[in-house]
Amino acid sequence: MTTRRDFLRIAGAAGLASVAGVARGAAGGPAMTMTMDLVCGNLGVKADLPTAVTLAHKHGFTSLAPDAGELGRLSDGQLGELLGDKKAKGLAWGAAALLVDFRGDDAAFRAGMADLPAFASALQRAGATRVGTWIRPGDERLTYVANFRQHARRLREVAAVLGGHGVRLGLEYVGPKTAWSSMRHPFIHTLAETRDLIAEIGRDDVGLVLDSWHWYTAGETADDLRGLTNRDVVACDLNDAPASVPVDQQRDGVRELPCATGVIDLRAFLKALAAMGYDGPARAEPFNATLRTLPADAAVAATARSMKQAFALTG
Repeated sequence: MTTRRDFLRIAGAAGLASVAGVARGAAGGPAMTMTMDLVCGNLGVKADLPTAVTLAHKHGFTSLAPDAGELGRLSDGQLGELLGDKKAKGLAWGAAALLVDFRGDDAAFRAGMADLPAFASALQRAGATRVGTWIRPGDERLTYVANFRQHARRLREVAAVLGGHGVRLGLEYVGPKTAWSSMRHPFIHTLAETRDLIAEIGRDDVGLVLDSWHWYTAGETADDLRGLTNRDVVACDLNDAPASVPVDQQRDGVRELPCATGVIDLRAFLKALAAMGYDGPARAEPFNATLRTLPADAAVAATARSMKQAFALTG
């Protein structure tokens, strides 16, 4: 188990290793057009948007996640001040999290759909254009086909509202066998199945959220990513996996920061993204208990060092 001291030592080494790697990329490696994205909630950090802007800029991030709820509560003057500070610090928006419950019963879905126009409008007003969500990899009641039809119908409806506000929707599959095999009816848990669902939805403003963790636990390789284009990908997550745990025993809520263990081939994953010209947000989503014990600034700093080392792999 990674201790707090080990965690800080590994993250510090990642930061030192990243300096030369980033320089090599700048000197002639593949152009990294994706943004290094800060999502404070993924790290266990509680921060409002002005604080997140400050943290992102301080630690070298180039984008941050928009919070539609917070954005919607801002006056025109407050929003203008926030956007001005974000622009002055050279930051872009990443992807917001979809709040509509499309996985449960019709009442919950309809309640979420009633709130969706205001959610989408808040993002549009702030200039944010990306939203992501995840697909639960199984169901206790619905068979695969019934679940597929329900997802296609509901997510098509979600995408229509978002698209009407200039916002793209990204879908993320959940890869670990420990997740999809634990339910009576396994559901989508691979890239190919997710692309089938996107094709069935039939909208060009619906794409993928690619996560190195799910790509690894689904048993996929760089070959599975070939043929994707920048337009196919709305957002991506960078994570590593605990060492000495067989892939079929990896559990979704126990991960590591990028490059912490080297279990996941992030070089291949990121080179595939660079090759397709991906220009969206890349963010850490480690679900790491040790990281969550750190003060906010230290957690963001450790994440930034790991992300910089990951980005340097394409150099």
